[in-house]
Amino acid sequence: MANEEDAVLRSERWVGGLNVSGLLHRASLRAGGAREAGGGKPIVGICNSWSELVHCNVHLRATAHAVKRGVLEAGGVPVEFPTISLSENLMKPTAMLYRNLMAMDVEEMIRSHPLDAVVLLGSCDKTVPAQLMGAISAGVPAIMLTGGPSDPAHFRGRELGVGTDLWHYTDDVRAGRMSMEDYAELEAALIPTHGHCNEMGTAATMASLCEALGIALPGTALLPAVDAARADAAIRTGARAVELARDGIAPRALLSAAALDNAIAVLMAIGGSTNAVVHLLALAGRLGIELPLERFAAISARTPLLVNARPSGEYLTDAVHRAGGIPAVMAELGDLLDREAPTVTGRSLAAELAGRGTLDDAVIARRERPFEPRGAITTLRGNLAPRGAVIKRSAASPELLAHRGPAVVFDGIEDLLARFDDPELPVSADSVLVLRGVGPRGAPGMPEWGMLPIPSRLLRAGVTDMVRISDARMSGTAYGTVVLHAAPEAAVGGPLALVRDGDPIVLDVDAGLIALDVPDDVLAARSPAPVAPAATGRRGYTQLYQRHVLQADQGCDFDFLLPASEDGDPTVPPGLFDGWVAGW
Repeated sequence: MANEEDAVLRSERWVGGLNVSGLLHRASLRAGGAREAGGGKPIVGICNSWSELVHCNVHLRATAHAVKRGVLEAGGVPVEFPTISLSENLMKPTAMLYRNLMAMDVEEMIRSHPLDAVVLLGSCDKTVPAQLMGAISAGVPAIMLTGGPSDPAHFRGRELGVGTDLWHYTDDVRAGRMSMEDYAELEAALIPTHGHCNEMGTAATMASLCEALGIALPGTALLPAVDAARADAAIRTGARAVELARDGIAPRALLSAAALDNAIAVLMAIGGSTNAVVHLLALAGRLGIELPLERFAAISARTPLLVNARPSGEYLTDAVHRAGGIPAVMAELGDLLDREAPTVTGRSLAAELAGRGTLDDAVIARRERPFEPRGAITTLRGNLAPRGAVIKRSAASPELLAHRGPAVVFDGIEDLLARFDDPELPVSADSVLVLRGVGPRGAPGMPEWGMLPIPSRLLRAGVTDMVRISDARMSGTAYGTVVLHAAPEAAVGGPLALVRDGDPIVLDVDAGLIALDVPDDVLAARSPAPVAPAATGRRGYTQLYQRHVLQADQGCDFDFLLPASEDGDPTVPPGLFDGWVAGW
């Protein structure tokens, strides 16, 4: 059986015993195809979020085969297992409602099985942070491999991004500039291959941040989903997982405060998704690391925008990959990163970035000549969001970054859908559209409803952007002068609930301000009693979510999952029959 050196493997608690329990565990793994389990070789789990309901992840079944090859070549025993998978496009009301459920699924699957390391296979927006959250709490060595972006679509001679261009064309239909027949033609062209969105949306952002955090192999984030090099990346990832198992390097050894700062800097430099703010806050919570929103603003202020990708710029992620990918971005950031941070390769970030740099400064700018001197995202505070809000300034209209206008208020998504195109709606280009009651508890799940539609009569008049505010989120592929994640949300008594039609709202992005310009005594007279986080008549998981979800500034994780345990891997209890054949 296992020699003395191999006895440190976690799986030996299951398969190393010369007794009935050890026999039963080994026999069970053998029956599943893991014939060498119990031979002192690391058992590497392949946590696969493959699903035919998630086109971003539908190719991960084949990816898992390449990971297995890497594990076998490195002397490990691969075992693949499924978890739930989150479809950004198909799950209603929002995939975000189920991110924490998937994180719990991942954590408990890892924790309860004889795994020495795990390869996390994810691609779509919420699968990646869910897997990272679960792996952190499980405490077993882990490495991330994302699925890569889809190939660009082409429509009437133009290269398309999946989401960003869809929003543009949808506005064209509503404004009468595009026919429904043309819109149907767009549908057939929009998503030509598997893989996640090919703009710098949430999926590409989270994949990029995995490299910045040091938990994915360098250069793998933006490698296209259909590229043959993905198989090589999977093989190398599987092989590295075996080494992580032998070295006992768990996520906590990599994901430090410095690693989170590096991820925030990369987020700002790539023009990444505002959703990443919520996910990084959730990771920090699992790690027990304090990460205030002001940290995002401070890092953004010193970090230039280096990547010219939609929705903040011109190109898609395949161009960013060809220009050097995330390693090139990090190399250009230079001393704005903690270059001594460890990575999953076993080498420092500095060692991994040696010799890297941009290969096309029209796509990835050099630090001395950035596209913008400040980062893509910043945070706001004020009497409308005392615990903070976020805005993606790189995708906003410069002329609206300092704005004062009257509020037009919508109470929930049904009210918005019923009235936003009403010709009698008292709205102008200067108005500030407010959507409330759509935060973590109110919606529930904080859907991506924050990019409120511009009323069609304004679209027809040539208005392309307005200031919009909500306690919801926005797609990473979206754009506009949109204030998001207002905390606390209206449904728990946040001040967004106090706004009335016509109230003047002040936005000053440079000053970090979002405020209702109404006297304090007037606001005090309006103050409603906080809405209790009670169930809304739904059953099961949704009720659990509404009772326990934290606010946006805390990452929308569950209160009972924080703080993370210092030892996320409890001792495996002895089997009932362990003593029956001791000395066998």
